Amino acid sequence: MKVKSTKFSGLKIITSKTYRDKRGFFQENFKQKFFKKEKFIFNCISSSKKNVLRGIHIQTKNGQGKYVAVVKGAILDVVVDLRKNSKTFGKHYKTVISDKNNKSIYIPPGFAHGFLGLKKENIIYYLNTQYQNKKNAIGILWNDKDLNIKWPIKNPILSKQDKKNITFKIFKKFYLRKLRK
Repeated sequence: MKVKSTKFSGLKIITSKTYRDKRGFFQENFKQKFFKKEKFIFNCISSSKKNVLRGIHIQTKNGQGKYVAVVKGAILDVVVDLRKNSKTFGKHYKTVISDKNNKSIYIPPGFAHGFLGLKKENIIYYLNTQYQNKKNAIGILWNDKDLNIKWPIKNPILSKQDKKNITFKIFKKFYLRKLRK
């Protein structure tokens, strides 16, 4: 496994090695030794069809660190730095994660996260450092002008909840001061 830092403090891209033969493949996807400060306490799996956009989500209390990998398919993974004292506050980072490129991403607490399904079927695996809490979960609009994220789609499939997400301006005005690890 190779772990590469990004210009966003704490945000890491992990590239795993896959061993293939006529039976299938074997891949080591996660090693705790690369994440000495993080303690992952639960995991999730989600499935998204092509053009489903999930996000951009964050918890305002007990921020979650996430390790995200794709078991099948491909996603455009997008994170937004919402750490108020960060040099990259309000900026986004995006990368394609797939079952073919062997990449995963570690997203530290304080980042909002979203992704777009790029293949017919996309199965995503998450490790999390905190439990989810619906009372403290909010979302920022995927197409917010101030974030200026260039998505490769104009009309994604969104959940009812994600259609009601707030703007980045509203986030800064009402939620930024509440954001805690």
